[in-house]
Amino acid sequence: MPISRRSFLARAALAAAGASLPRALWSATSPAADDRARLAEWLRVLCAEGVCRPGAPFGPAVARAAELALGLPYAAYTLEQYLADGGRPADEPLTLHLSKFDCVSLVESAIAVARTAAAGPREGWERFAREVERMRYRGGERRGFASRLHYFSEWMADGVRRGLVRDLGRELGGVRDERPLRFMTEHRSSYPALRDEATFAAIGRMERSLDGAPRWLVPADRIAGVQDRIHSGDVLAFATAVPGLDVTHTGLAYRDGEGVLRVLHAPLSGGAVEVSRTTLPEYVSAIRRATGILVARPLRG
Repeated sequence: MPISRRSFLARAALAAAGASLPRALWSATSPAADDRARLAEWLRVLCAEGVCRPGAPFGPAVARAAELALGLPYAAYTLEQYLADGGRPADEPLTLHLSKFDCVSLVESAIAVARTAAAGPREGWERFAREVERMRYRGGERRGFASRLHYFSEWMADGVRRGLVRDLGRELGGVRDERPLRFMTEHRSSYPALRDEATFAAIGRMERSLDGAPRWLVPADRIAGVQDRIHSGDVLAFATAVPGLDVTHTGLAYRDGEGVLRVLHAPLSGGAVEVSRTTLPEYVSAIRRATGILVARPLRG
Protein backbone atom coordinates (compact mmCIF):
# COMPACT_ATOMS: atom_id res chain seq x y z
CA MET A 1 0.00 0.00 0.00
CA PRO A 2 2.46 3.61 0.72
CA ILE A 3 4.13 6.17 -5.57
CA SER A 4 0.43 7.03 -3.99
CA ARG A 5 -0.34 6.33 -0.40
CA ARG A 6 -2.27 3.91 -2.30
CA SER A 7 0.95 3.65 -4.04
CA PHE A 8 2.93 4.43 -0.88
CA LEU A 9 2.01 0.96 0.24
CA ALA A 10 2.72 -0.49 -3.18
CA ARG A 11 6.04 1.37 -3.22
CA ALA A 12 6.82 0.45 0.36
CA ALA A 13 6.02 -3.19 -0.23
CA LEU A 14 8.28 -3.27 -3.26
CA ALA A 15 11.07 -1.42 -1.50
CA ALA A 16 10.78 -3.69 1.50
CA ALA A 17 11.14 -7.21 -0.33
CA GLY A 18 -1.71 25.81 3.67
CA ALA A 19 -5.52 26.17 2.96
CA SER A 20 -7.42 23.47 1.14
CA LEU A 21 -6.72 23.55 -2.56
CA PRO A 22 -9.29 25.15 -4.86
CA ARG A 23 -12.05 22.84 -6.03
CA ALA A 24 -10.88 23.58 -9.58
CA LEU A 25 -7.90 21.28 -8.97
CA TRP A 26 -10.07 18.29 -8.10
CA SER A 27 -10.09 15.45 -10.58
CA ALA A 28 -13.52 14.98 -9.00
CA THR A 29 -14.90 17.85 -11.07
CA SER A 30 -14.58 15.83 -14.26
CA PRO A 31 -14.68 12.12 -13.40
CA ALA A 32 -14.49 9.61 -16.18
CA ALA A 33 -17.92 8.84 -17.55
CA ASP A 34 -17.64 5.17 -16.65
CA ASP A 35 -16.68 6.05 -13.05
CA ARG A 36 -19.67 8.36 -12.68
CA ALA A 37 -21.96 5.71 -14.15
CA ARG A 38 -20.47 3.03 -11.93
CA LEU A 39 -21.05 5.11 -8.80
CA ALA A 40 -24.67 5.75 -9.81
CA GLU A 41 -25.24 2.02 -10.32
CA TRP A 42 -23.55 1.08 -7.03
CA LEU A 43 -25.64 3.63 -5.15
CA ARG A 44 -28.78 2.27 -6.82
CA VAL A 45 -27.87 -1.27 -5.74
CA LEU A 46 -27.04 -0.26 -2.17
CA CYS A 47 -30.24 1.78 -1.79
CA ALA A 48 -32.30 -1.07 -3.23
CA GLU A 49 -30.74 -3.30 -0.56
CA GLY A 50 -31.70 -0.89 2.23
CA VAL A 51 -28.45 0.98 2.88
CA CYS A 52 -30.15 4.34 2.34
CA ARG A 53 -32.60 3.67 5.18
CA PRO A 54 -31.84 5.56 8.41
CA GLY A 55 -30.16 3.28 10.93
CA ALA A 56 -29.12 0.60 8.43
CA PRO A 57 -25.99 -1.29 9.62
CA PHE A 58 -22.91 0.45 8.25
CA GLY A 59 -20.21 -2.25 8.28
CA PRO A 60 -22.16 -4.61 5.97
CA ALA A 61 -22.74 -1.67 3.62
CA VAL A 62 -18.97 -1.10 3.38
CA ALA A 63 -18.38 -4.78 2.66
CA ARG A 64 -21.16 -4.78 0.05
CA ALA A 65 -19.72 -1.69 -1.67
CA ALA A 66 -16.32 -3.40 -1.87
CA GLU A 67 -17.98 -6.57 -3.13
CA LEU A 68 -19.33 -4.58 -6.09
CA ALA A 69 -15.70 -3.87 -7.07
CA LEU A 70 -14.73 -7.56 -7.32
CA GLY A 71 -12.84 -8.29 -10.51
CA LEU A 72 -11.87 -4.67 -11.22
CA PRO A 73 -8.14 -4.22 -11.88
CA TYR A 74 -5.36 -3.32 -9.48
CA ALA A 75 -3.45 -0.15 -10.42
CA ALA A 76 -0.44 1.25 -8.57
CA TYR A 77 0.80 4.84 -8.33
CA THR A 78 -2.45 6.45 -9.47
CA LEU A 79 -2.08 9.28 -6.96
CA GLU A 80 1.34 10.18 -8.36
CA GLN A 81 0.32 10.68 -11.98
CA TYR A 82 0.08 14.43 -11.43
CA LEU A 83 3.79 14.44 -10.51
CA ALA A 84 4.65 12.45 -13.62
CA ASP A 85 2.76 15.08 -15.62
CA GLY A 86 4.87 17.86 -14.12
CA GLY A 87 2.67 18.81 -11.16
CA ARG A 88 4.04 20.22 -7.92
CA PRO A 89 3.69 18.36 -4.60
CA ALA A 90 2.00 21.43 -3.10
CA ASP A 91 -0.75 21.23 -5.75
CA GLU A 92 -1.88 17.66 -5.18
CA PRO A 93 -5.34 17.12 -6.73
CA LEU A 94 -7.96 14.79 -5.36
CA THR A 95 -7.51 11.68 -7.48
CA LEU A 96 -10.52 9.37 -7.67
CA HIS A 97 -11.23 6.17 -9.56
CA LEU A 98 -13.95 3.55 -9.39
CA SER A 99 -12.64 1.48 -12.29
CA LYS A 100 -9.22 0.58 -10.81
CA PHE A 101 -7.82 0.39 -7.30
CA ASP A 102 -4.78 -0.12 -5.15
CA CYS A 103 -5.21 -1.55 -1.67
CA VAL A 104 -5.87 1.75 0.12
CA SER A 105 -8.05 3.35 -2.53
CA LEU A 106 -10.30 0.27 -2.44
CA VAL A 107 -10.77 0.70 1.32
CA GLU A 108 -11.39 4.43 1.03
CA SER A 109 -13.72 4.06 -1.94
CA ALA A 110 -15.83 1.33 -0.33
CA ILE A 111 -16.29 3.41 2.83
CA ALA A 112 -17.00 6.57 0.80
CA VAL A 113 -19.57 4.80 -1.38
CA ALA A 114 -21.30 3.39 1.70
CA ARG A 115 -21.37 6.82 3.37
CA THR A 116 -22.72 8.41 0.20
CA ALA A 117 -25.50 5.83 0.03
CA ALA A 118 -26.28 6.26 3.73
CA ALA A 119 -26.64 10.02 3.17
CA GLY A 120 -29.60 9.39 0.88
CA PRO A 121 -30.56 8.59 -2.69
CA ARG A 122 -30.04 12.16 -3.94
CA GLU A 123 -26.31 12.14 -3.22
CA GLY A 124 -23.74 11.49 -5.96
CA TRP A 125 -20.20 12.09 -7.15
CA GLU A 126 -19.47 15.29 -5.25
CA ARG A 127 -20.51 13.70 -1.94
CA PHE A 128 -18.37 10.65 -2.75
CA ALA A 129 -15.40 12.95 -3.48
CA ARG A 130 -15.80 14.81 -0.18
CA GLU A 131 -15.95 11.52 1.72
CA VAL A 132 -12.69 10.30 0.16
CA GLU A 133 -10.94 13.61 0.76
CA ARG A 134 -11.75 13.72 4.45
CA MET A 135 -10.35 10.22 4.94
CA ARG A 136 -7.25 10.66 2.80
CA TYR A 137 -5.88 13.90 4.27
CA ARG A 138 -4.83 14.92 7.77
CA GLY A 139 -7.78 16.55 9.50
CA GLY A 140 -9.76 16.18 6.28
CA GLU A 141 -7.88 19.15 4.76
CA ARG A 142 -6.02 18.67 1.47
CA ARG A 143 -2.93 20.89 1.58
CA GLY A 144 -0.68 19.10 -0.88
CA PHE A 145 1.32 15.87 -0.82
CA ALA A 146 2.56 16.33 2.75
CA SER A 147 -1.00 16.50 4.12
CA ARG A 148 -1.84 13.06 2.78
CA LEU A 149 -1.99 10.35 5.46
CA HIS A 150 0.85 8.30 4.03
CA TYR A 151 1.34 5.89 6.94
CA PHE A 152 -1.81 3.85 7.33
CA SER A 153 -1.56 3.77 11.10
CA GLU A 154 -1.87 7.57 11.02
CA TRP A 155 -4.82 7.22 8.61
CA MET A 156 -6.49 5.18 11.34
CA ALA A 157 -5.49 7.48 14.22
CA ASP A 158 -6.63 10.59 12.36
CA GLY A 159 -9.93 8.89 11.57
CA VAL A 160 -10.39 7.94 15.22
CA ARG A 161 -9.90 11.56 16.29
CA ARG A 162 -12.58 12.71 13.85
CA GLY A 163 -15.12 9.95 14.45
CA LEU A 164 -14.61 8.24 11.10
CA VAL A 165 -13.39 4.88 12.46
CA ARG A 166 -13.02 3.10 15.79
CA ASP A 167 -9.69 1.45 16.54
CA LEU A 168 -10.35 -2.12 17.70
CA GLY A 169 -6.74 -3.10 18.34
CA ARG A 170 -6.66 -2.62 22.07
CA GLU A 171 -9.98 -4.35 22.79
CA LEU A 172 -8.85 -7.29 20.62
CA GLY A 173 -5.83 -7.79 22.88
CA GLY A 174 -3.39 -5.83 20.77
CA VAL A 175 0.10 -4.87 21.88
CA ARG A 176 1.74 -1.47 21.40
CA ASP A 177 4.04 -1.07 18.42
CA GLU A 178 6.08 2.08 19.01
CA ARG A 179 8.86 1.62 16.47
CA PRO A 180 9.67 4.98 14.82
CA LEU A 181 8.31 5.41 11.30
CA ARG A 182 11.02 6.68 8.95
CA PHE A 183 10.48 4.66 5.80
CA MET A 184 9.68 7.57 3.51
CA THR A 185 12.60 9.80 4.46
CA GLU A 186 15.00 6.84 4.53
CA HIS A 187 13.85 5.83 1.02
CA ARG A 188 13.68 9.33 -0.40
CA SER A 189 14.61 8.27 -3.92
CA SER A 190 11.51 6.08 -4.10
CA TYR A 191 9.18 9.10 -3.75
CA PRO A 192 9.36 11.67 -6.58
CA ALA A 193 7.57 14.25 -4.41
CA LEU A 194 10.46 14.14 -1.93
CA ARG A 195 12.83 15.66 -4.47
CA ASP A 196 11.24 18.91 -3.36
CA GLU A 197 13.14 20.09 -0.28
CA ALA A 198 10.13 21.68 1.43
CA THR A 199 8.07 18.53 0.97
CA PHE A 200 10.91 16.34 2.23
CA ALA A 201 11.24 18.50 5.34
CA ALA A 202 7.46 18.39 5.93
CA ILE A 203 7.40 14.60 5.67
CA GLY A 204 10.29 14.40 8.13
CA ARG A 205 8.38 16.55 10.61
CA MET A 206 5.32 14.37 10.15
CA GLU A 207 7.30 11.19 10.83
CA ARG A 208 8.81 12.62 14.01
CA SER A 209 5.39 13.79 15.20
CA LEU A 210 4.25 10.15 15.18
CA ASP A 211 6.99 9.02 17.59
CA GLY A 212 5.35 7.41 20.60
CA ALA A 213 1.88 7.37 19.06
CA PRO A 214 0.35 4.01 20.00
CA ARG A 215 -0.29 1.48 17.28
CA TRP A 216 -2.34 -1.38 18.71
CA LEU A 217 -1.18 -4.46 16.87
CA VAL A 218 -2.98 -7.81 17.15
CA PRO A 219 -0.08 -10.30 16.86
CA ALA A 220 -0.36 -12.88 14.11
CA ASP A 221 -0.57 -15.77 16.57
CA ARG A 222 -3.55 -14.20 18.36
CA ILE A 223 -5.75 -13.48 15.34
CA ALA A 224 -7.48 -16.86 15.33
CA GLY A 225 -8.56 -16.33 18.93
CA VAL A 226 -10.26 -12.99 18.25
CA GLN A 227 -11.51 -13.40 14.69
CA ASP A 228 -15.10 -13.94 15.83
CA ARG A 229 -15.08 -10.31 17.02
CA ILE A 230 -14.05 -8.96 13.62
CA HIS A 231 -17.00 -8.00 11.41
CA SER A 232 -17.50 -7.77 7.67
CA GLY A 233 -16.48 -4.28 6.59
CA ASP A 234 -13.84 -3.80 9.30
CA VAL A 235 -10.63 -2.25 7.99
CA LEU A 236 -7.56 -4.49 8.16
CA ALA A 237 -3.97 -3.29 7.92
CA PHE A 238 -1.22 -5.89 7.75
CA ALA A 239 1.65 -4.92 10.03
CA THR A 240 5.25 -5.57 9.12
CA ALA A 241 8.67 -6.02 10.68
CA VAL A 242 10.23 -3.91 7.90
CA PRO A 243 12.26 -1.18 9.66
CA GLY A 244 10.59 2.22 9.64
CA LEU A 245 7.28 0.98 8.25
CA ASP A 246 3.97 0.23 9.93
CA VAL A 247 2.02 -1.84 7.38
CA THR A 248 2.52 -3.17 3.86
CA HIS A 249 -1.07 -3.88 2.77
CA THR A 250 -4.68 -3.10 3.63
CA GLY A 251 -8.08 -4.63 2.95
CA LEU A 252 -11.48 -5.28 4.45
CA ALA A 253 -12.68 -8.12 6.62
CA TYR A 254 -15.21 -10.21 4.71
CA ARG A 255 -17.38 -13.09 5.89
CA ASP A 256 -18.40 -15.47 3.15
CA GLY A 257 -21.70 -17.32 2.88
CA GLU A 258 -20.60 -19.79 5.56
CA GLY A 259 -19.44 -17.03 7.88
CA VAL A 260 -15.74 -17.75 7.32
CA LEU A 261 -13.59 -14.64 7.80
CA ARG A 262 -11.56 -13.79 4.71
CA VAL A 263 -9.93 -10.68 3.20
CA LEU A 264 -11.52 -8.56 0.46
CA HIS A 265 -8.69 -6.55 -1.06
CA ALA A 266 -6.87 -5.26 -4.12
CA PRO A 267 -3.69 -7.37 -4.15
CA LEU A 268 -0.52 -6.13 -5.81
CA SER A 269 0.22 -9.64 -7.08
CA GLY A 270 -3.28 -10.72 -8.07
CA GLY A 271 -4.13 -8.03 -10.57
CA ALA A 272 -7.77 -7.54 -9.53
CA VAL A 273 -10.00 -6.97 -6.51
CA GLU A 274 -10.70 -10.32 -4.90
CA VAL A 275 -11.71 -12.25 -1.80
CA SER A 276 -8.86 -14.32 -0.40
CA ARG A 277 -9.13 -18.08 -0.74
CA THR A 278 -7.57 -18.45 2.68
CA THR A 279 -8.97 -17.40 6.05
CA LEU A 280 -7.70 -14.21 7.68
CA PRO A 281 -5.27 -16.03 10.05
CA GLU A 282 -3.95 -18.10 7.14
CA TYR A 283 -3.62 -15.03 4.96
CA VAL A 284 -1.52 -13.19 7.56
CA SER A 285 0.69 -16.20 8.23
CA ALA A 286 1.61 -16.32 4.52
CA ILE A 287 2.81 -12.70 4.35
CA ARG A 288 6.56 -12.38 4.53
CA ARG A 289 7.67 -10.40 7.63
CA ALA A 290 4.08 -9.88 8.78
CA THR A 291 3.72 -9.33 12.51
CA GLY A 292 -0.07 -9.07 12.81
CA ILE A 293 -2.94 -6.72 12.00
CA LEU A 294 -4.30 -3.31 12.89
CA VAL A 295 -8.11 -3.30 12.90
CA ALA A 296 -10.55 -0.40 12.68
CA ARG A 297 -14.33 -0.33 12.36
CA PRO A 298 -15.62 2.29 9.89
CA LEU A 299 -18.33 4.59 11.19
CA ARG A 300 -20.94 6.61 9.34
CA GLY A 301 -18.92 9.65 10.34
